[in-house]
Amino acid sequence: MHLVLSRVDGGVLATPLTDAGAADGAPVPVADADLPAFVARHEAPGVRWVWDDTSRWYPLVLAAGGRVARCVDLRLAHRILRAALAARGSALQTAPESSWDRAAPSERVARPTQAALFDDALFAGMQPADDVDPAAELRAQLAAVAGSKDPGALRLLVAAESAGALVAAEMRFAGLPWRADVHERLLEDALGPRVPYGVRPRRLEEIADALRTALDDPALSPDSPADVLRSLRRAGLVVDSTRKWELQQLEHPAIAPLLEYKRLYRLLTANGWGWLDEWVRDGRFHPEYAVGGVVTGRWAANGGGAMQLPKTIRPAVVADDGWKLVVADAAQLEPRVLAAMAGDLDMARAGDGRDLYDGVVASGAVETRQQAKGAMLGAMYGATQGEGGRLVPRLARAFPRALDLVERAARAGERGEPVTTRLGRTSPIPEPAWFEARNRAWSVDGTPAMQRSVESRARSWGRFTRNFVVQGTAAEWALSWMASLRTRLAARYRGPVRDGAHLVFFVHDEIVLHTPEADAAWVAEQVTAAAEDAGRILFGTFPVTFPLSVSVVDDYGSAKD
Repeated sequence: MHLVLSRVDGGVLATPLTDAGAADGAPVPVADADLPAFVARHEAPGVRWVWDDTSRWYPLVLAAGGRVARCVDLRLAHRILRAALAARGSALQTAPESSWDRAAPSERVARPTQAALFDDALFAGMQPADDVDPAAELRAQLAAVAGSKDPGALRLLVAAESAGALVAAEMRFAGLPWRADVHERLLEDALGPRVPYGVRPRRLEEIADALRTALDDPALSPDSPADVLRSLRRAGLVVDSTRKWELQQLEHPAIAPLLEYKRLYRLLTANGWGWLDEWVRDGRFHPEYAVGGVVTGRWAANGGGAMQLPKTIRPAVVADDGWKLVVADAAQLEPRVLAAMAGDLDMARAGDGRDLYDGVVASGAVETRQQAKGAMLGAMYGATQGEGGRLVPRLARAFPRALDLVERAARAGERGEPVTTRLGRTSPIPEPAWFEARNRAWSVDGTPAMQRSVESRARSWGRFTRNFVVQGTAAEWALSWMASLRTRLAARYRGPVRDGAHLVFFVHDEIVLHTPEADAAWVAEQVTAAAEDAGRILFGTFPVTFPLSVSVVDDYGSAKD
């Protein structure tokens, strides 16, 4: 059963529909203030809540101490189905652009604070456009999935994406435990005493002076890449940028202080005192995730840098008294996903019960683990130069099925064709100008220079599609992992999210849970079991393993790397 929630004048309308989208009773009007209680009364194993944007509706339920098991996030699902190659020709894909194709209301208006969850202002900006009808959109989505070439996979993808939206809302609501005093101490140890905004901390000023001396440039502003680049060149260094990898190739007394300055400046600007004041409240960092915010399906951050917390400040993430953090990350997730997608038994065996790169070495494809890692990354990201590019052919001889899969994806991209993930998320195709330039280059008026240009652009797009199929499928594995884990936790803890073990942080292939100390061992077991579930969901009985590194710690900084 679906319960579709939509905004109407004066409140909310809850419309019951069958699993097929047919009417299943009369719509029920619900006052705004009564919505959490309505959800609590109707939440049941067979119910799937349907709304336009989980990040706007679900916080109401969470703030009232409730939770839901399943939902359909129509906007996230629309984005998937609108582009899905398997649903090509569906009415949903051929319909004119509508409000469903534009930015979500949650991305256009300020998010409500918990204190304002029941204010009238909460729904400001949520009035739907004339062409937004959640019930009609659900029917269109159900029809697109049912009529697709692979309804089972698309249905699973939409369900996983919507489950991810619930996880993201719960993590933002619960917050990541954060000790502001520890963070302050870490900043002071690295940068010196706290200073007002706009003032350079003592340690940075000391390094800046050393840098000016090394470059004989008393007026140098190390915060300006352009100034630094000019100063380096005046010192006789051949350099095109101030990127770390390029600077590391140079030998000069200025390089060490410059790299240290860049590292500490990044800490100050990304996670310094300003970040602490803005993002940590009541001992919690409330990350704002954009589910599917990257075209491959990976998550992004709406604010706060949720997808990148540097190791320097992770010791500030401290479990509450009587609680623990369970930190888990998947080892070599993308290569293992590639092996399973391609049905490459040899690559799967290389990672069975051990480090996959060690297994590649044991296969005889390369001599060292570092070579194995470089070759694998080269295969997945399209390296043609350096050691990684040089070793890719050797990897292809050892694991032809896996390498053929990414090669075929790259060739499709070079032709301007879409590719898909395991469950059917589909890559975009180039803009019309891309195809027009290609046609001109190979017309009778084309020139060798034009042809070289379009070939270069084609190779770049091929590198994108090569990685899309792997990174996107890895994102689906991570969604399935979290969805399974969330279900396992909910079966044990039936109260408010924060009362029992709950997810508090996620980045690509790593999760952090906050759990009562007495349950930590059980939670760690569920994390591993959920990873096994994810493998079966995506790849059935194919013998690929997804080993985890799992730590039970008091602070995030103490977790295994």
